[in-house]
Amino acid sequence: MTDTLPDNTGYVAAAYLVFFALVLIYVVIMAAKLSRFERELSELNDLADRRLAQDDEESREHEAVRT
Repeated sequence: MTDTLPDNTGYVAAAYLVFFALVLIYVVIMAAKLSRFERELSELNDLADRRLAQDDEESREHEAVRT
């Protein structure tokens, strides 16, 4: 067995680097999508809370008018 590496070692290293770069890009894209999703979900929760509070207030006013 020889102590030298084969000539195609550079290609293997380049393939691993390309694969790593693609995985890194994928993770960054998914993190951006998750961040946007969390922001939109927070906005929807705030909207739902405001609507629930408004409905409760209207319900109380309606009950006060009945009595």
